[in-house]
Amino acid sequence: MSESINVTIKLFAQYRDDRFKIEQRVYKSGTTAQDVMDELGISEHKLPLGVLMVNSKHEKEDYVLQEGDILALFPKVGGG
Repeated sequence: MSESINVTIKLFAQYRDDRFKIEQRVYKSGTTAQDVMDELGISEHKLPLGVLMVNSKHEKEDYVLQEGDILALFPKVGGG
């Protein structure tokens, strides 16, 4: 049986649309940030990722989440 981990997910700007602002979820050990983004429908082809942070540090999509991590997702910001 695979171990489970508790992760807090924070979404910002349009990522919150039809989703949530902050939520705690349980995932199986070995889950990556990309797995969470896929589950939420946040991917390069649907909503372009701006910044991915785990525990206030920039990380890549292949980051393997750990117990107690806080995953924050920020969309690209447009403007001029």
